[in-house]
Amino acid sequence: MRITVFGAGSWGCALAHQMARRGHDVLLWALEPEVSAGINADHRNPIFLTDAELHPAIRSTSDLEAAATHSDVWIWVVPVQFSCAVMERLAPFLRPETAVVSASKGIETESLRRMDELAADALGIHEDRFCCLSGPTFAIEVVRGDPSAAVLASLDQDLARRLQEEFSDFHLRCYAGGDLIGVELAGALKNTVAIAAGIIDGLGLGANTQAALMTRGLHENTRLGVALGAEPDTFRGLAGMGDLVLTSTSALSRNRQVGRRLGQGETLDEILGSMREVAEGVKTTPAAAKLADRLGIEMPITQSMARILTGQIDPKDALKDLMTRQLKVETQL
Repeated sequence: MRITVFGAGSWGCALAHQMARRGHDVLLWALEPEVSAGINADHRNPIFLTDAELHPAIRSTSDLEAAATHSDVWIWVVPVQFSCAVMERLAPFLRPETAVVSASKGIETESLRRMDELAADALGIHEDRFCCLSGPTFAIEVVRGDPSAAVLASLDQDLARRLQEEFSDFHLRCYAGGDLIGVELAGALKNTVAIAAGIIDGLGLGANTQAALMTRGLHENTRLGVALGAEPDTFRGLAGMGDLVLTSTSALSRNRQVGRRLGQGETLDEILGSMREVAEGVKTTPAAAKLADRLGIEMPITQSMARILTGQIDPKDALKDLMTRQLKVETQL
C-alpha cells in the first residue's frame, strides 16, 4: 500500500516508521525542508524525535503536491490549529478514492470543529472516507516497537477493517470502531485532564488528588461526548480511559509537562516559548469549554482549566473552587 503521512513531528515520524515496518511505500511530508533532508540523508529527524533511527525505507518531501499524489491513503498528523490552512492547499489534489486517517487530537479553537468536520469543509472529503486513529501511544515507544494498541474509527466499517489489517502487526494492534465522534473527542479532551494532572504534580499534591481528577475528568469528557452524539462506552476504552491515563501520568506527555510547569509557577508564555512541539491541550481546552457552554453542559474541570490557561485564575484558587462546589450524586452525568 502507498501511504502519505502529513506532519513530521514525533507522532508523524512514529506512524511513518510503523507503516514502513509493515512494508508499505511511505512518503512523509514535512513542513521544514531541513527535516525532509535529514530523514532522507540520515534516517533521522533533526528537530523532532531526534534520538530515534527511522526506517530506511521512509522517504520525505516538503512538496505538498508530490505528497498528495503519492497515495490514496493520507495519514494526517498536522497539529489541529494549522490543519485547515494545509488542507485547503491540498484540496485540488484530493482524489475521490482517497482515505484520510486523522491522528491529530484536538478541537479547532475559533470554529470549535473536530477534525472530521474540518476535513469535510477544507477538503470536501465524503464522511465515509474519513477515519480517526487514536489511543494510548507515545511516539518513541511505537518506534521502539513496544506493543501498543489504538482505535481506528470510521463511519465506513469496511474501510476501518481494511486499514486495521494494513496498519496492525505485533508492535501496533488496531481495533476497528464506528464511533468516530467519540474517538475524536476522547483523544482531544483527555489533554485537558493531562494538563490538570501536571498542575497537581507541580503543586506538590499526591495520588488521592490525581485519582480524583482523572476519574471526574473522564466523567465530564463523557458527558460532553454524549451530548455531541458519541457513545459512552468509547470513553471507557483505549481512546478514552487508556489515553487519558497515559497522558495524565507519564513524564513523556507534553500536555502534562505544561501543567507541571504551570503548577510550579512558570507562565504559559515561558513554557510554550521553550517547547519545540505542540501541546494540543492548550488550545483545545478553551475550545472545549466554549462547546460545553454552548450546549449547557457542566464541565467544571475543563472550565477551570480554560480560566487558568487564559490567565483568569491561579491554579491554587481554581483547585479550591473545584473542591468547594455544590455536592453532587457521584453517578450523575
